[in-house]
Amino acid sequence: MEVVIVCFLLFTLERLPLPLEIAVLSVFSILCLYGFLASFANSLFNKELILMGPAIFKKEEPKKMEEGVSSCILPQSHRTSSLRTIANMLDNGGVCGIPTDTVYALAASCKHPEAINRIYSIKERPSEKPICICISNLDQLRVINPPFSPLLWNFMDLVYPGGISCIVQKGEWLKKLGVGPAYETVGTNDSIMIRVPDHTVTAHLTDMTGPLAITSANPSGESDSTHHDMVITRLSDKLDAVLCDGYSNELVGSTVVNCTKINEGIIKILREGCVPTTKIMQLFERAKNTLGVL
Repeated sequence: MEVVIVCFLLFTLERLPLPLEIAVLSVFSILCLYGFLASFANSLFNKELILMGPAIFKKEEPKKMEEGVSSCILPQSHRTSSLRTIANMLDNGGVCGIPTDTVYALAASCKHPEAINRIYSIKERPSEKPICICISNLDQLRVINPPFSPLLWNFMDLVYPGGISCIVQKGEWLKKLGVGPAYETVGTNDSIMIRVPDHTVTAHLTDMTGPLAITSANPSGESDSTHHDMVITRLSDKLDAVLCDGYSNELVGSTVVNCTKINEGIIKILREGCVPTTKIMQLFERAKNTLGVL
């Protein structure tokens, strides 16, 4: 074929002698006839009767997606059975994407520290960044009576439930709350961040599971997930389930408030999220005024 192609180029340039031209055309005709007969015979009998050699051009078959690559299930949040499914997965040590009153979060039960460690791996989250806990309501704290000051209780009464995370002093009271197995895994050595989301689905779920360790459902350093589709696209291959609840209520996460020095009349905004700093400070002033603190 290389000789035929070269001869055709010479013929185009009118540099091919007539005898050679006739010979090349004869050879080309024989090749074409052989190819036609070989293709016809092989196709007719569905096997290679006449050798043809490998094809020069091959049609690429579309790659089929492997079935069962992801075992992540996607229940709908409006079904009671879905909450039971997610609760059972969390109780068995799973990691799930769940909605909150702000953005979507990754959740693991505080009964399973190894599941909390999985969250770090899933998100590629730096180990020095602590994970907070989520409870359904303040009554869960009141029952165990942690050693919080009246000012802290007043402040939490004003901000919970809602898109605010309060950092408080860590203590043995966490074990009474149900965080015992994960005591060393959540928070820092001295403090713990608490979330009480203003979200019916999240509240019901945490009532069923007990305290959950949660953090935003996005790869570390990337934007928050504001729809369950974003969680599915980014992380479903690493998760056991995603509780689908549509669009989130907010575009950013909670506002983080350090309350470890609240007894000194000091709070510090570590991250401004969906609740603005001015609103936080107004609530803090109300909490102090209730106690007559100047």
